[in-house]
Formats: sequence, C-alpha cells, structure tokens
Amino acid sequence: MSGGCDTAGMLTVAALSISCLILLGLCGPLHGRLAHAATIAYAGGAAACGVLLLVGLAALVSGGGPVMATLPVGLPWLGAHFRIDALSAYFMVVVNLGGLTASLYGIGYGRHERNPGRVLAFFTPFLAGMNMVLVANDAFAFLLSWEFMSLTSWLLVVANHRQADNLHAGYVYLVMASMGTLSLLLGFGLLAGAEGGYAFETMRAAAPGATVAAIVLVLTLLGAGSKAGIVPLHAWLPLAHPAAPSHVSALMSGVMTKVAVYGFVRIVFDLLGPPQWWWGLVVLILGGITAVMGVLYALMQHDLKRLLAYHTVENIGIIYIGLGLALAFQAGGFPATAALGLAAGLLHVLNHSLFKSLLFFGSGAVLVATGERDMERLGGLIHRMPMTALYFLVGCAAISALPPLNGFVSEWMTFQAILLSPQLSDWTLRFAVPAVGAVLALSAALAAACFVKAFGIVFLGRPRSAEAAEAREADRWQLGSMAALAALCVVVGVVPGLFVDLLGPVTQLLVGDRLGAQIGLPWLTLVPVAEARSSYNGLLLLLFIAFSTVVPALLIHRFATRATRRGAMWDCGTPGSDPATQYSAGSFAQPIRRVFGTLVFRAREHVDMPQPGEVRAARFHVDLKDLAWDIFYMPVARGVSAAATRMNHLQFLTIRRYLTLVFGALVLLLTVLAVWR
Repeated sequence: MSGGCDTAGMLTVAALSISCLILLGLCGPLHGRLAHAATIAYAGGAAACGVLLLVGLAALVSGGGPVMATLPVGLPWLGAHFRIDALSAYFMVVVNLGGLTASLYGIGYGRHERNPGRVLAFFTPFLAGMNMVLVANDAFAFLLSWEFMSLTSWLLVVANHRQADNLHAGYVYLVMASMGTLSLLLGFGLLAGAEGGYAFETMRAAAPGATVAAIVLVLTLLGAGSKAGIVPLHAWLPLAHPAAPSHVSALMSGVMTKVAVYGFVRIVFDLLGPPQWWWGLVVLILGGITAVMGVLYALMQHDLKRLLAYHTVENIGIIYIGLGLALAFQAGGFPATAALGLAAGLLHVLNHSLFKSLLFFGSGAVLVATGERDMERLGGLIHRMPMTALYFLVGCAAISALPPLNGFVSEWMTFQAILLSPQLSDWTLRFAVPAVGAVLALSAALAAACFVKAFGIVFLGRPRSAEAAEAREADRWQLGSMAALAALCVVVGVVPGLFVDLLGPVTQLLVGDRLGAQIGLPWLTLVPVAEARSSYNGLLLLLFIAFSTVVPALLIHRFATRATRRGAMWDCGTPGSDPATQYSAGSFAQPIRRVFGTLVFRAREHVDMPQPGEVRAARFHVDLKDLAWDIFYMPVARGVSAAATRMNHLQFLTIRRYLTLVFGALVLLLTVLAVWR
C-alpha cells in the first residue's frame, strides 16, 4: 500500500464500508422474520454512505497523491488493485451523497413498497457495487465491479416482476448492460495488449497507438455511453428507471449514470494518453444530439417518472458537451480552457445528481400519496402536499437552469468554455462548438417549458381524479431527504466557488491545469475565466431576488386600500368546476409536438369525430415513435431472431459433427493468437 499514514487509512475505511453495504443485503431475506429489517438496512446504508462520503471529501481536501493497495484475489498473476485518487474521490462524494439521501428516503418510502424483501436484498449491494467501480485500479476488478453494479440494479428493476412492463424493462436493460460490458472488455483488452497488462498503472505507462486509441474510444462510448444513456444507446433508460422503486430510480438516474461518466472519464482522460482533436468533435456532437433529443422526448411524456428518465438523457448530453470541450481544448494545447470545460462537465455531474434525485423523490411521494404516475390523473396537489410541492418546485427550477440554483452554474460555465472556442485552430471545431452551444441553449429553453408543464399539471389546478383529491403529505423521512437536497441545490448555486475549488485536483490530474482559487474572491463571486470577460455572483443574485419580491409585497400590504370591492373571480380560462376544462399534459406539449413531431417522433394524430346526431364521445390519439429504437434496435432484434432460427438445427447434430466444430474453433483461436503475437 502506498500513501501516507492518514491517506492509506482512507482506503481501509472505504473497503470496510463497502463490505458493510454488501452484508446489509442479508436484511432482505430476513425481512418478515426480523421486525426492523428495513430500518436496519436503510439506516446502515445511510451510515456506510456517510462514511464513504467523508472519505471522498477528505481525499479531495487533502490534495495528496493517490493511495493504492493490492489484494491477493482476482486473477492469479494480477491480484486485485484498488486506488483512491482525486477523480475517484470526487465521484465517491457524488455517489455516496446520493446513496445517503436515498437510504434515508427509503426508511419512509420502503413502508409502502410491495416487495420490500426483494428491494432490501439488493439495495445496499447496489450501493457497494458503484463504490467498487470507483476504487478499482485494474481491468478485472473494474469489470467485475461493473457487472456486480449492473446485476444488482437489474434485480431492483424487476423487483415487482409480476408486472409485464417491468419484465420487459428488465430484459432490455440486461441486454444493453451485457453489450456495454462486452464493449468495455474489448476496450480493456486492446489497452492491455498482447502482454496482458491489465493493471491501470501499466496501461498508463504504455500509451496505445493512434489506431488502437481510436478503437478504444469508440468501444468506451458504446460501453460507458450505453450505461450513461447517450443517444442512441438510451433505449433501456426510460423503461428501467420508471420500473424501479422511486428511491432506486433516484439512484439509477442521479447516481449510476454518473458512475458510467466516471468510467468514460477514467479511460479516455486517464488511460488513453493525449487526445486527438477529433475526439472532442465526436463527443461534442453526441452530447449535443443527446441533450436536445432527451428533452424533446421528455416533453411528450405523460408518465411523470418516464419524463424524469428522459431528462436524465438530456443532462447526460450536457455533461458530455463539457467533456467534449475539455478534449478539444486539451488536444489544441489550451490546458486552462480544458480545465474549464472539464470542471463544467464534472460540476454538472454533482448538480444533476442533486436535483434529479430530488425530483424522483418528489415523484415517489406523489406515487405513494395517489398511486398514480400519469400526470393526466393528477393536479391540485399543492393544497394536499404543500411541502412536497415546494421541494419539487426547487428541483424544477434547478433542472431548468434558473439562477441562483445549481443547474444554472454548471451550464453557465459550459457556455463560458464555448465562448472561448475561437482559440481552437481546427476550423471544424470552430464551427461545431458554437453550433453545439446553440443546441445547448435550445435544450435549456425546452427543459424550462417541460418543467412548467410537469409542475403545473401535477401540483396546480384542480384534481383530475379522486386519488389526487384525497392525497396526503409524505412522511418526515421523505420530506427530510427532499429538504436536504433542495437546500444543497441552493447552496451549490449560491456558493459555487467552494465546489469548483474541490474540482481543482481532478482537473489537475486529468488535463494538467486547474481554475484559479474561487473561495477567497469578494462576495463569493465565481470567476472561471478573466474577470473582465465574465463573472457570476449567486449570493448577490439571491439577495436581489429576495429584495425585489419581499419589498413590493410589504409595500402593497402596507399602502393598499382597505376598501372592499367585489368582482368576478379570474377563472384562468376554465369556467366551471369540471377539471376536464383545464390544460392537460398532452395539450401543453401539442405546439412543440407539431413543430418537432414529424421529424423527431414520426408523430401521427388519429381523430375519431362523431357524426352529427351521434352521442358518443370524440377520441383523439397520437402515436409517437422512438426513432433510435426503430432504426438501430429493431433491425438487430430481427437479425438475431433470424440467425437463431437458422442456427437452431445445430442442436440436432451428431457427435462427430460436434467434435468437428470444436476442433475447427480451436484451430481458429490458435491462428488468431499466433497472428496477434
């Protein structure tokens, strides 16, 4: 083990905490026999995540070198290598902050779970798997941890397996996860080379050639990108995230996708060596497409959790835009600007984890109170669930990138990096970066429209069903978790310099530079580039907003006339008490669907209008298609089915023919091995 005495102890504490998370999974089988199994599991998970969170913070604040250890397990000639450096420490903070709040939320939400034993058995091991990925320091340990994370999350997705939609979601997720792991396996194999140097230290020392590096980049985009949810590899995400219990959905959407981002950053920024200029172009284009497609898909959704899942796709696109900018500027020889792009992307990793977990917690509270995810059957919940509505509103404002909340800060920093694109020497990037900036601005505007729809349809207006009219506020565990995340959304938005400074060791490790110290600047101002170019002060903005809202309200109440006047009540254009006269989720999205629907969704409207004299109701139905599914996945599914049908006769061969096939396969493998060497 290397590192100082204090830092070396961090890895030991992390290993013990991860072991505790795995052991807490035993509470699942004991549920029903042990009275407080759920409370023990969730409270223990919160405690272990709290310890791991402190370990990550301590490693970041100390600024010391990486701490490593090797255990005599795994491959006989390799062992299992583990390491905590600045990058893994930062993601430990993100993962375990989400795990801590999800565990506390689960204490209350778990009481309403249909199959609590199945969830408890895999919830804390899922947390352990994500942490194991972060500390792995060789390909074998990384892939083993990655598969453990994937399998435990899959088991959580199919916890309520009696629902056909959940089984379908679990099947698609399992297939996509297997494809992603295979891609990463091939990528690590190329990095290890013929000598089989599977340790990350060996890979760093032997930088691959340009061709091998390009292939590894593509494989990493397939492997880590499919887990993160970049378009067109996102097909599993809007199926699996809504199927899981809400606190698991928060982990999968707000945390697990960030572990996938970690995998991409670890391989591309750390193991592949100096980047080529076109790497940044590819990542930028994928990020821009993912951002705008994710928010357009989200706008069309009526299922609240499905809407939130598609917004994860959008925010992953925003993160990849920051990473693409970092690669482009690093390849161009501008490490300071690369540090800005990388810091923007990684700060959005934290921000998205906070507000997306908050929004999934809010949707879970609504689901428990009403039993509904369909927004068309909700409405008026602000009167029945006022605190949930307040916290959900904070999350909506944060994900819409409204200042002074945290979502604005990271997107603003991304735009600052985009504005520095004239530094780049390659004309392709000079044109591509501003174009991606325009796409990012479009996605931000559409996100605001989407969450006006989400909050307005769910919490405002009149109840559209008896379940919504009889809803009850969430319990204190759920409200406490949401309050903590809402407060963090405000804190990161108002004091962003503190969190940008925490990213200094990470950007120094990956691109060789860091942003200037921010926390000591006057009035907590954030100055990512030269102060003459731009700066942001969340504290002053918060004070201005508070002053401009509170003072006019006080003046109106103080000096307004007290004479009583009567007038018709404003009915918002919906006279009468029938909730059918209100705006619906479908009508809210209709103008945007008319603009983008034919091109993006192949939208088809079907209207069944009764003839004069008929008393039946008119019917309106819209068909929307996910083009990525139709273009990429359906042909593959048909091809696999056809190939399986053709190869079905292989199971009826004679023994001699089986032996011939085995011999031929052996000869082929030996030939490949000889050529490889």
